[in-house]
Amino acid sequence: MINNKILAEYCHKYLDVSNFSDYCPNGLQIEGKDEINNIISGVSSNQDLIDKAIDENADAIFVHHGFFWKNEELTITGIKKNRIKKLLTNNINLYAYHLPLDAHTLIGNNIQLALSLDIKNPVPIGKTLVWQGEIDTTLEIFAKKIQQKLKQKPLVFGDKTKHIKKISWCTGGAQDYIKYAIKENVDCFLTGEVSEPIPAIAKENNIAFISAGHHATERYGVQSLCQHLSEKFNLSHKFIDIDNIV
Repeated sequence: MINNKILAEYCHKYLDVSNFSDYCPNGLQIEGKDEINNIISGVSSNQDLIDKAIDENADAIFVHHGFFWKNEELTITGIKKNRIKKLLTNNINLYAYHLPLDAHTLIGNNIQLALSLDIKNPVPIGKTLVWQGEIDTTLEIFAKKIQQKLKQKPLVFGDKTKHIKKISWCTGGAQDYIKYAIKENVDCFLTGEVSEPIPAIAKENNIAFISAGHHATERYGVQSLCQHLSEKFNLSHKFIDIDNIV
């Protein structure tokens, strides 16, 4: 058991939150009960996750996608009101960590995705959120492995017989970061989403492109963080995956 504020302070330091300029506040977004013993992790703070956390008698929920994003409505109305009301009524803390959770070199989304897909020698590219590493397979075989590991079929752009040795990736909606992959002269760029210009950009730069799902590529960091917290502070932890093919 641990105090909610002390847990927030620990995560702030562990994830190096102060070094990130983010699109949302990182840390304790909704304050609940003081003492935490039972934590739930999930990708996004939607109603289904909150309801399941209530069923599990959670003291806290940890997510990658929380509330209060830049450029969204500042008022607490509609679905935001309903979600926050459920948290407050049930005295549940909500912790959200976005870019710091992508970038962390031990438990972050990018390193954990690499470990899941058996990418060798994973390292970040400079100070960007993009990583690079090594595999030795064809685009077709690698796509099948992604489907097996992430439980959904990825969108694949490029010659399926193309041999992939050097790969870059960034989880979530990072399709525009293909520019970093191009500079590194990799064979393939993997991320969670694709937008209209990207297939042509990839083709014209002779690079394969894989869109494997925003949600699917970002399941791992929050699980790994909460597993770390559960071991360090003797907390009960359960990951709840809410279906989302996007």
